[in-house]
Amino acid sequence: MGIFSRFTDIVNSNINALLDKAEDPQKMVRLIIQEMEDTLVEVRSTSAKTLAAKKEISHQITKIRAEAEDWYAKAELAISKGRDDLAKAALKEKKKCEEQAEALEKELAIVEEQLSKLQSEIGQLQDKLADAKNRQKAILLRQKTVSTRLEVKRTLDTGKVDAAMGRFEQYERKIDDLEAQVESYDLGKKTLADEFAELESDGAVEDELAALKQKVQAKQTEKE
Repeated sequence: MGIFSRFTDIVNSNINALLDKAEDPQKMVRLIIQEMEDTLVEVRSTSAKTLAAKKEISHQITKIRAEAEDWYAKAELAISKGRDDLAKAALKEKKKCEEQAEALEKELAIVEEQLSKLQSEIGQLQDKLADAKNRQKAILLRQKTVSTRLEVKRTLDTGKVDAAMGRFEQYERKIDDLEAQVESYDLGKKTLADEFAELESDGAVEDELAALKQKVQAKQTEKE
């Protein structure tokens, strides 16, 4: 016997409660789905057989009702020929046919009720199956997510990340030291561009000095 012993157990079961109690929810939901699918096949098979039985009973009722009408016609014929004895016998056969038809109609009503219940159960089971499959997808996604998070947590807890960041800081300090050494070699040294820039600057100062001298001399001359 599987997780569920009867169809009603499946329909009335609370999937959430089953998963909460399960040690392995993923395995449990797989078993639930398998049980539902197997049950759905059985219920559909039973429904098909019941439908076939309904058609057969309906066919028998139609046939027996036709026989009853035929016996009634024979009784009329016998009376018209003055054979009351045959008419009576024909009416007895007609009654038997009607009783058989009534019994079959009662049986047909029971079969139709069973068929209606089966169809309702199939619908309920399909809804439950769809719900279980949706929950299976959700469980798989949650399991994957939590596994990834757990791996990240484990990596952080081992100190590997801190150690790696520490090495990066060491490398940065070494590079800073190298850059400082390079800059120290360049201190006090003038490049060709620096020397030309100084010449241009000196020339500008000389020109400004000469212009200032001329201005001062011009003022003195005016005073004289």
